Amino acid sequence: MTIYQHFRQEEHEFIDHVLEWKETVEEQYAPKLTDFLDPREQEIVRIVVGENQEVKVGFHGGNDGTERKRALLYPSYFNPTYADYDIKAFELSYASKFITLEHPQILGSLMSLGLKRSKFGDIIFEEERIQIVVAEEISSFVELQLKEIGKASVSMRSIPLENISSVKENWEEFTTTITSTRLDVIVASIYNMARQKAKLLVEGSKVKVNWRLVEQPSFDCQEGDVISVRGFGRCKLISFEGKTKKDKWRLLYGKQK
Repeated sequence: MTIYQHFRQEEHEFIDHVLEWKETVEEQYAPKLTDFLDPREQEIVRIVVGENQEVKVGFHGGNDGTERKRALLYPSYFNPTYADYDIKAFELSYASKFITLEHPQILGSLMSLGLKRSKFGDIIFEEERIQIVVAEEISSFVELQLKEIGKASVSMRSIPLENISSVKENWEEFTTTITSTRLDVIVASIYNMARQKAKLLVEGSKVKVNWRLVEQPSFDCQEGDVISVRGFGRCKLISFEGKTKKDKWRLLYGKQK
């Protein structure tokens, strides 16, 4: 039995990275800091590191409410502090009375700087306030280079991590029945649309599963998966509750309020 059998095939490459990080900590007896990880990657790190007595793991993304976090794998003697996660936060200044900025615009402008997505944490909106969490090693470069988002002129002001706005997820639970665990079937049922429309959304690069773009309508979904459909929001598959008399799956799921 290997650890890989507990995960999907497409996750095996990331597991290899985690095993390498763990081995590095064991061999060098020194901490290893990762880039920002999405929640699914964080869960994989927790599972792979496990309850190891020699290697521990912690996560930090600026505050407790952030979604994307850096992982710190460290030997048992090491006592990490938030400073060890090398995180910086900025608040954007722009003509908010006249311009509306959206998440895709901001992320697109950040990516156009030539940096990896994993160097950026959450982009947080609170009314007209916009905050960006970044890895400290690229923070000076981003502050110097990010002058425009779309047609809007912007400036960045460094803020303490404790000033990051808290974002709380609220999930409302529902049940539905599905004929199979295919992605297009589940999207159609949860978002109350024709299966053909759900299929086109998947094939049109509009659907992510566990923060990964999935373009195969036949993709097999599992309990715990988080599905986001552009323009329709995000849902979480909580559990498959057995089958009905008509041989359909009864699905318990949550939708973000």
